[in-house]
Amino acid sequence: MRIIGITGGIGTGKSTVLRILEKEHHACIVEADRLAHRLMEPGKTAYNEIVKIFGNKILCKDGKIDRRLLGNIVFQDKKALGRLNEIVHPAVKEYIVEDIRKKKEEQTALYVIEAALLIEDGYKEICDELWYVYAAKEERIKRLLCGRGGDQEKWEGIIASQSTEAYYRLYCDAVIDNGKDLKTTTNIVKELLSKTG
Repeated sequence: MRIIGITGGIGTGKSTVLRILEKEHHACIVEADRLAHRLMEPGKTAYNEIVKIFGNKILCKDGKIDRRLLGNIVFQDKKALGRLNEIVHPAVKEYIVEDIRKKKEEQTALYVIEAALLIEDGYKEICDELWYVYAAKEERIKRLLCGRGGDQEKWEGIIASQSTEAYYRLYCDAVIDNGKDLKTTTNIVKELLSKTG
């Protein structure tokens, strides 16, 4: 089984690359953010620990964690964000390691993990290779404004707070320039899979 990690900043089009890998190359896709949300559901790995630390004030009436409320707390307090990450990130990684074991038994050929903090969370030891999805800042802002709304200043601030292009290029094995059209990106993905496959 070939395990590829996909990373890159906001608005670079990681989802586009994932769709190509899933549809054209039948990859098993795991998105770390979505998985983290699932693990925060009642009865799941991270739920009890989060409630223990942040209290019942973060819960909805149905007992689920109000992620918006929790987000408001942690994004104003770096220490609180750190505590949340200490619970969620290891739970996500543990799930992925176990899922990889299962998928190997099922003879899955291509397994893809997408996470913004792939490098920081030590996924290099799990993945055979890391791919960095790149797009120019202007293109990213245009996409974000078009797809998610908000104002330019907000997205510029988020981009500035994320890892730099140089950082991603230093730690990743391949770069996908996703600033052009879909056909170009599809061809880059195909070429990368054939080159190192």
